[in-house]
Amino acid sequence: MNELFKIFNLDAAAVKEIETAPNNPHRHDYEELIIGVSGQLEHFIDFGSKTIPAPLVSFVTQGKVHRAKPQTRNGKCNMWVIRFKSEFIPETIFQLYSFYHESANLSFRNNNGFRRLVQLCKMMFGEMQQPGADLAVVRQLLSTLFVMIESESKKMQLPEAGNRKTQSVTFKNFLQILEENFRRPEGVEFYAEKLFMSSRNLNLICQNILQQSVSEIIETRKLIEAKNLLITTDKTISEIGFELGYNEKSYFTNVFRKKAGQTPSDFRNEMRKLVS
Repeated sequence: MNELFKIFNLDAAAVKEIETAPNNPHRHDYEELIIGVSGQLEHFIDFGSKTIPAPLVSFVTQGKVHRAKPQTRNGKCNMWVIRFKSEFIPETIFQLYSFYHESANLSFRNNNGFRRLVQLCKMMFGEMQQPGADLAVVRQLLSTLFVMIESESKKMQLPEAGNRKTQSVTFKNFLQILEENFRRPEGVEFYAEKLFMSSRNLNLICQNILQQSVSEIIETRKLIEAKNLLITTDKTISEIGFELGYNEKSYFTNVFRKKAGQTPSDFRNEMRKLVS
């Protein structure tokens, strides 16, 4: 996906077209949020398949192997599909990873709380249809949507049990500490010490939950912020690299190219063309 943000609606007719197209398990380079108003979603993720009836919310992080098949139910289907790049809301993206790591799919009640989620989708869609759509407005609406999803979900959550709860709390604490320190040139040991545990155990928890090592998660957070700064500021490549703990421009450029597949300059030029 080349766009920073994209939103569209699926109805029963669109679902029939999707059913005829190949749909194998895959990864994508964007985040995907589905708000299911009616119909159902057959979702293969985390090496298992499950069918969830609407009302539903499904969030899949980039790089996670999955296959989503929207389906009609009682002849109806109405789903909002939102796709966006991590750098579109860099300040909240890792909070989303923390919240959705245990379950990509959430069932909801058809109440006022859920209907407010749908209203926000309609507002974002309406803004994107305007000539010269204001992405700042869309970004704020998307952040609000995630806050409201979490609020509604917590009202229905059951208490976690045993080791899973301990790992979940540790992972969330790690992401919180990371958010406060990712601009510093700190490694795994720094975060492990902050959490009063060994580097090995912290790595095991991160691998279990996000299928990434601590170092990979740190680099991913730096990359998301680098992309955000490249899009939203006129800072030089060197300034951005230094702000994120890279003392040499060449090293920062090499790390960026390895993870993003292009240089910081090429990414900035490409995004500016898209935004304009």
